[in-house]
Amino acid sequence: MKIAFISDIHGNAVALDAVIQHIQKQRVDKICVLGDIAYRGPEPKRALDMVQSLDAQVIKGNADEWVVRGVQQGEVPDKALKMMQVEQAWIKEQLETKDIEYLEQLPTELAFELGEVRFHAFHATPDSLFEVILPDQSDGQLEQKLMKNAEADIYLYGHIHKAYTRHINGKTIINLGSVGLPFDGIPKASYTMVDISDGISVTNVRVPYDTEKVCKQYEDVQYPNMEMMQQIIRTGRN
Repeated sequence: MKIAFISDIHGNAVALDAVIQHIQKQRVDKICVLGDIAYRGPEPKRALDMVQSLDAQVIKGNADEWVVRGVQQGEVPDKALKMMQVEQAWIKEQLETKDIEYLEQLPTELAFELGEVRFHAFHATPDSLFEVILPDQSDGQLEQKLMKNAEADIYLYGHIHKAYTRHINGKTIINLGSVGLPFDGIPKASYTMVDISDGISVTNVRVPYDTEKVCKQYEDVQYPNMEMMQQIIRTGRN
């Protein structure tokens, strides 16, 4: 059985389309989306529509929460706050009321069992949409922050835009990376495939897409933070 986990699309519908096409060729049994669907990309509406058209379980990310209620002081660096608020207002203008309502009602975690494998998935941590847990943190820190559901075998999250897999005490922690805005220096869409057909196999998949098309889209729609977003798209670094 194959499960595809995707996260952090950030309104990059071109990257999402490439990922979906790749997933469809893998004949997956289940798709899970771990949040951050629309905010900061040139096609927030199309990205959200594509997610809703999938037969997938979807949870909320911090950027989805921002679209609903705005970016608040203390959640981002002070120097970035005003611009991110302008971006949020632009994104919200591109969406319909029903889109905002959809984002608002999303759950914040997934817990399910397939065969004998138990999964716990969330956006940042089980307790927060915003906390940053990086790959280089100690086993103890990862256990404390990410492995609170002691019954799970596999823990998955997004948020940091840097894919990795760690094994701790016979259990697995996976970060999916980002479909739309990778921060690891590889300007390709990232998602994770978990295959439990014969044991547990984890593969981080990188899918190329037309980055220059997306950069042109930022110009075409006159996105308010265009140059910074184009730089991230082209370099895979924030």
